[in-house]
Amino acid sequence: MNTLAHPVSDFLGNSAALCDAVLRLRGPALAEELGRIARSVMNSPEGRYVPAGEEEAMLLLGTGEGLRQEVRFDEHYFGRFEVSGRSGYSDADRQHLASLATLAASVLQVHSVAQRTTHAYVQVEAQLQHQSQILEQIHESVLTMDLNGFITSWNKGAERLFGYSAVEAVGRNILFLYDDEDASFHDNFLEQGGRLMEVRRRKKSGEVFWASLSLSPLCDMEDRSIGLIAYLTDITERKLAEERIHHLAYYDALTNLPNRTLLTKLVDQALTVAQRSKLHGCVLFIDLNRFKLINDTLGRKTGDELLREVAQRFRHVLREQDVVARLGGDEFAVGLFELGQHYEASMVAHKLLAALNEPFMIDGHDLRVGASIGISVYPQDGGDAETLLRLADIAMYRAKQGTGDGEHVAFYSQDMNQGMQERMRVESGLRHALGNGQLMLHYQPKFSIQTGHIIGAEALVRWHHPERGMVPPAEFIPLAEATGLVVQLGEWVLEAACAQAQAWKEAGLPPIRLAVNVSAREFTSALPGRVKDTLLRYGLEPSWLELEITESTLMHNIDRVIGIMDRITALGVTLSLDDFGTGYSSLSYLKRFPIDTLKIDRSFTTGIPTDANDCAIASTIISIAQQLKHKVIAEGVETVEQLAFLKDSGCDEVQGYLFSKPLPAAEFEKALKESWGREG
Repeated sequence: MNTLAHPVSDFLGNSAALCDAVLRLRGPALAEELGRIARSVMNSPEGRYVPAGEEEAMLLLGTGEGLRQEVRFDEHYFGRFEVSGRSGYSDADRQHLASLATLAASVLQVHSVAQRTTHAYVQVEAQLQHQSQILEQIHESVLTMDLNGFITSWNKGAERLFGYSAVEAVGRNILFLYDDEDASFHDNFLEQGGRLMEVRRRKKSGEVFWASLSLSPLCDMEDRSIGLIAYLTDITERKLAEERIHHLAYYDALTNLPNRTLLTKLVDQALTVAQRSKLHGCVLFIDLNRFKLINDTLGRKTGDELLREVAQRFRHVLREQDVVARLGGDEFAVGLFELGQHYEASMVAHKLLAALNEPFMIDGHDLRVGASIGISVYPQDGGDAETLLRLADIAMYRAKQGTGDGEHVAFYSQDMNQGMQERMRVESGLRHALGNGQLMLHYQPKFSIQTGHIIGAEALVRWHHPERGMVPPAEFIPLAEATGLVVQLGEWVLEAACAQAQAWKEAGLPPIRLAVNVSAREFTSALPGRVKDTLLRYGLEPSWLELEITESTLMHNIDRVIGIMDRITALGVTLSLDDFGTGYSSLSYLKRFPIDTLKIDRSFTTGIPTDANDCAIASTIISIAQQLKHKVIAEGVETVEQLAFLKDSGCDEVQGYLFSKPLPAAEFEKALKESWGREG
């Protein structure tokens, strides 16, 4: 049988049919069409296409001569063509079938690749759509930008956070969201990403807020950096809460100044800088004078306002780099740095004192406070904040021991530390003495100039230490004033004096006035009630008691002081104004005070009669007292010449070593009986 011819047009037509079949058909329909094309190309009555994997299921064609050709592209096997029913297949026929198989393999390969690509694209598109939905729905603000900072995407979270839509934001540089921050964009962490930080950003409304910002790199298919992904979360509430907690931890709630904790941190930081620069640093410890009196007499509200105004004045006179803190109560501290010489600190200390010179007008009250300032110096006194504070505190107590109103400045030195240890020992001993029977009263007789007889006594506290013996009053009375122990001491003296008066009353002695000193710290609205209760408890008439008040007690809130004095005199207890002439009381106020006696201070008595000034002052005080119908007593009388001058000037009473030193109770009782015996 001769081989049939295969015109080129027929082969091209069958090739087109093959391509169309691969594109349109699937499964058995595709196999059937490919078999038909094979029969047509090979001009064979029988022919078919056997897909890969179906060889076992399909029987071979009928008997007779036939051809088989695998359809394979590289290593990929798609199936085979089988044709039969003719005899005498030539080499040309074999070549035609091989060409058809090659064409089919190529078309099937391209179609397979196209199918896989389409499927992958669909999957990627679905995944992107899914991720886009997630990105749009999450609350967090997410945006992307290129390496120049221009925004390339903007999710719904960013719209909610900033108020800008994607249309408004995409294409703009990220800097338009900044709040006056560093506009530089490129640096290592931005290019690499992955850094978490807290930043301030601005919304469309103009509101500035705190955000947590995380940056991650945005890369292309070849893992090259093409931009950044930014994740932002509003943390304004958290930052505000942190700031509130920080302020509570490091600032004084009353004055808004740094507290001791923050002061310590700042001083230690500044000392590190001072060490590198070889500069001096100083710490000033400031204690207000007369503040407790104001606080006790006018109340805490007035005291708090005074502290606030003091803080403002201190801040005003200091440099920006100086640190001023409130340590508590009426204590402040100042850290000075960048000083060339340590003595510059004393200049600042005097500026602080000068800031207190002007009176404070609070709630209609004209208030005055002073201060004592101790200074420690870096590096010679200490190398850290706590040490410098402690030593400045010691120096402050030395400053307080100065004369006058205590407005002094003192530098720390080693002997100050020794003095402080002694002070603490005395303070501890005095506290122990108050509750363990080591205190006693001595009584200094008061004499009438006209008769020379004892008419009363001043009760003076004495401390008998079990080891040191009699402790001088000058050693523990100022300490009691400075520490506040004077209140407890005053209560003990009043109690002990009334107990002794009761004993003398029961022994049949007629009433004499026992004068008890009242400190400024004791002179509060509670004093009249305490006096009344004490007299009732011991069954004493008020004529047994006299209260001596120092002139400085009267210098704050005159009306309130007079109210307390009126309540005391209403009990029948007399008042004596001690140390008259050494304070600042106005004569216009003096006539309003319900006092019985003026006491001339011993500092004026000493120079009589040789010192003309002392004589003039004493004479003037006596004259004023006579005009106001007050009695006058002079203390510290030690010579007959002093007595003669006072008698000639009209003084009523005297006390002093010319007549008697302070006596124990038994000796005073004996002296009193002898005085009465002479009178009888």
